[in-house]
Amino acid sequence: MATTKQKTAARRNIKRARTVQSRRASGATIRRRTSGLSTRQQNRLPAEKFAFTKKRKEPITDARHVRNAIARFDQVEGVTEAERDTAWKRIRAAARKFGIEIHARGWRSLMKGGKTGARRRRARG
Repeated sequence: MATTKQKTAARRNIKRARTVQSRRASGATIRRRTSGLSTRQQNRLPAEKFAFTKKRKEPITDARHVRNAIARFDQVEGVTEAERDTAWKRIRAAARKFGIEIHARGWRSLMKGGKTGARRRRARG
């Protein structure tokens, strides 16, 4: 259930998006707010540039993406433990490459929160 505040924010965001889209369609050059990868850029990346190669989830192309992949590791759904092991190795290698220090002992220590962690706890209990 969305709260009134969330609904108001969603309406405001949709209104802004429509305005920008309309202005771009009429030829205006409007900078994008995000410095992340566009969908087109992400689709063109080779599978090796993702932590989860088969699912093409969590790009690890630069330091910012590696930090994000670590932070969101517990939110990835629909992958096996073997795929998580492989993805964690890929993330650790990318972290070393970009000079990022990882404080977690392993990916299992990241699974305490998030959807996947809750689902795993319910399955055992």
